[in-house]
Amino acid sequence: MPSLTDGALRRALKEVEQSQKAVALADGEGRGTGRLIIMIRPMPTRVIADWMAQQWRDGRRTRRKIGTYPSMSLREAREVYERDFADSIQKGRSIKVVGDTRAGTVADLFEAYTGHLKSSGKASWKETEKGLNKIADTLGRHRPARDITPVEIVDVIRPIYDRGARSMADHVRGYIRSAFSWGLKSEHDYRSTTPRRFGLVHNPAASIPTEPYVPSNRWLDEEEFRRLYRWLECPDTPVHPPYTRAVRLIMLTGQRVDEIARLHVDQWDAKERILDWSKTKNGKPHAIPVPNVAAELLDAIQPNSYGWLFPSAMDPSRPVSHQTLYSFIWRQREREVIPIVTNRDLRRTWKTLAGKAGLSKEIRDRIQNHTLQDVSSKAYDRWSYMPEKRAAMKQWDNFVRGIINPKRSKLVV
Repeated sequence: MPSLTDGALRRALKEVEQSQKAVALADGEGRGTGRLIIMIRPMPTRVIADWMAQQWRDGRRTRRKIGTYPSMSLREAREVYERDFADSIQKGRSIKVVGDTRAGTVADLFEAYTGHLKSSGKASWKETEKGLNKIADTLGRHRPARDITPVEIVDVIRPIYDRGARSMADHVRGYIRSAFSWGLKSEHDYRSTTPRRFGLVHNPAASIPTEPYVPSNRWLDEEEFRRLYRWLECPDTPVHPPYTRAVRLIMLTGQRVDEIARLHVDQWDAKERILDWSKTKNGKPHAIPVPNVAAELLDAIQPNSYGWLFPSAMDPSRPVSHQTLYSFIWRQREREVIPIVTNRDLRRTWKTLAGKAGLSKEIRDRIQNHTLQDVSSKAYDRWSYMPEKRAAMKQWDNFVRGIINPKRSKLVV
């Protein structure tokens, strides 16, 4: 059968419109195995024409839609058929399982990876998406991901490192490495919903060395703890109030910055004095009774109309981000009105001072939701430890009140 032409397609459309009978036109040879066809059908108000890949397999005919004419031209339909279906039909593979055979681009890889993070409930997906978008612009969004080389990634990271942002340089390297690592695993993952395959054979960021990790040992002693807490209660400069309240709650409970920053009114049980997270960084639910001094702070907070306890200053419909809280503390450090500290140091401070208050390491680990690695804890122990946590928090409440109000503590004793 001769190949289709644009003129033949236009004539066929008119004929179907007049006769109101559907027709199927084939493009070129291929009878008995498969070929490109166009199905033209009359509708009550118009005529529609769909491009189809047609296959004969085991004596049965199978069709799969490619596109619609004229939004997909004859030339484009031929290209898609040759690219995605012709070879599979010749090999006897079913066209039902054949997909887009184009190699995924850098943008495809990064979008699919951030989509995977989002669908998995990872809180870092938005920050990762923002970072990878900038990286894609530099590497080239429409380049095949498999063409990216380690040298190109180094060229992206080096300017960041040279300007002194070493931590950011390592974050960028981590974003790229994680995206390509996911891409390698997704190639043959039947659970993956990405429409493209990337043809990756190696991770171009895997051989790039990481920035040496230097663990921080910084924690606040009792005098520094008091100084910071007092400043947060009464800042010497105008500050968005949710910032100071969120940092104080971190100091009083020892919880992760992001989990405190994103607190919603539904997570605070004022009657039971419990904060509850359905999902946390380690993927497990977590609940803690808070010390009375923290309960007093939470009860004094009026959630905004969206239910956030610590809303963003720029967008009240969203909670304050943990990056904003880090920047807030960093600015006060530079002004030298508070001790040199980061929000993560505050979590370490709680761990240390709570130990000084007499709380066992096991109960401190449970309050801070640190994953316990022993087999008993991981596979068998399902006790909530809420009574033990309450007793520990009561003990911590007495201790921390003594730090914040030493004179009052002496009078009470």
